[in-house]
Amino acid sequence: MSSTPQPAASNFIRTIIDADLANGKHRSIVTRFPPEPNGYLHVGHAKSICLNFGLAQDYHGKCNLRFDDTNPEKESNEYAQSIQDDVRWLGFQWDGEVRWASDYFDALYEFAVELIGKGLAYVDTLTADQMRQYRGTLTQPGTNSPCRDNSVEINLKAFELMRSGEFADGSRVLRAKIDMASPNMNMRDPVIYRIRRAHHLRTGDAWCIYPMYDYTHCISDALEGITHSLCTLEFEDHRPLYDWVLDNITAPCHPRQYEFSRLELHYTITSKRKLLQLVNEGRVSGWDDPRMPTIIGMRRRGYTPEGIREFAKRIGISKSNNTVDMAVLESAIRDDLETKAARVMAVVNPLKVVITNFVAGQTESREAGFHPQHPEFGARVVPFDKEIWIEADDFSEAPPAGWQRLTVGGEVRLRYSYVMRCDEVIKDAAGNVVELRCSIDPDTLGKNPVGRKVKGVIHWLSCEHSLAAEIRLYDRLFTVPEPDADRATDFSTYLNPDSLKVVQGWVESCVNDAAPETRYQFERLGYFCTDRRDHRPGKPVFNRTVTLKDSWTK
Repeated sequence: MSSTPQPAASNFIRTIIDADLANGKHRSIVTRFPPEPNGYLHVGHAKSICLNFGLAQDYHGKCNLRFDDTNPEKESNEYAQSIQDDVRWLGFQWDGEVRWASDYFDALYEFAVELIGKGLAYVDTLTADQMRQYRGTLTQPGTNSPCRDNSVEINLKAFELMRSGEFADGSRVLRAKIDMASPNMNMRDPVIYRIRRAHHLRTGDAWCIYPMYDYTHCISDALEGITHSLCTLEFEDHRPLYDWVLDNITAPCHPRQYEFSRLELHYTITSKRKLLQLVNEGRVSGWDDPRMPTIIGMRRRGYTPEGIREFAKRIGISKSNNTVDMAVLESAIRDDLETKAARVMAVVNPLKVVITNFVAGQTESREAGFHPQHPEFGARVVPFDKEIWIEADDFSEAPPAGWQRLTVGGEVRLRYSYVMRCDEVIKDAAGNVVELRCSIDPDTLGKNPVGRKVKGVIHWLSCEHSLAAEIRLYDRLFTVPEPDADRATDFSTYLNPDSLKVVQGWVESCVNDAAPETRYQFERLGYFCTDRRDHRPGKPVFNRTVTLKDSWTK
């Protein structure tokens, strides 16, 4: 596989940037990633991270990390730290220090005073219910609030009293004075400040009024000199408000907002609210559950940052709906792990085999490399012994047509070892197969048998030399592609009951000292990763990252 960097795929945002740089509109670009610290980031955020930071890298510009911390009741330092960790783990670094919307609270307040002074904002006393009634509908214009025509002096004084804590929560808001008849509902005098007595993670109790996102975001972009403000399509109708605010204040510059399609991934959900519901209801073990589409969950499952970045590259950037099958993500992860994961053998559904003609001191073991294309990965001895484990699924007393694995009287090649024949089946009182008696052809170590062809190859482990391991077989979290598409049905109805199976398996002892987050290919089984939380030397815990093939293909 070539290591030559591939050119970035073109898209409409790159076309815009190319034109802006060519015509001198910008000398360099500045982007930003602006999450709210109210939850853990998911695969949709990963797409945005790769876009914003990737553009900054490719165009030798800058990308800021800015937390939208304007909703103090739902935000925490835990979430803020996890977001920083996720960005770094994906391979990116923001420009300078982390920015916060709260860094600009004083400036935001002064810009609000400027709007009031220009007669473009007013303090309203309507209740939330009244405001909804006055707002109108998509087909009917709204109605002006009785407070809309109050004087500048009255509004300045009322806003000052809001700031000083003279009014109760919810009793006053500051609204932009735009157009109550606008066909765009976002322009019907939107709220830009509300009273909220809530302890803020950075400013404490210094403020009892907090700015709204649409007002805060555009001004923060302007104060940071953002050139291209990239957001998902649901904010397209908010762009006129973005521009209106910046057009009516003495902002240092006027960034432009561009929208792209958000990522919807089949067999999962990307709603923070619904992901939090899964966590709170105990449907998953936490935000880092390897079945979750969170970045921390994907990391724990064994996904690689390179694989996620490749996935983002493959799905591209567009303005059309971006619903992607999980197979695309899994394929990107497989392709990355194929080149970098050492290969070892493991057995997850063990069946004991006794080698009846094993001769101690004569029956040999062989050395095997950790990767067929990477001799620099090294090698290890795969010990052979009288008793071995094979996968129970690799044996059948009544095999179907085309069966190439083990059956009574049949032969298979043991990976890196001898050709083995099954001579006898041992069963328990209930008729279950509990042991096989087999013999090896001693002349087949490293060579084919004479006069016959053996098609099947199976993996195996020496019972004495293998290491017991907890193996967590993860699968897709939901049984249907779009679990939240039907609003009449609770999305949790479609949770996959087989999304996690925990088994006691066996692995080669060479993995005993593997650090957390070490990735392997278990031959014939899939890619696995040592769990970053529960794995310990001597007590390995492996998470299945992805199967070798797409098992969901119809």
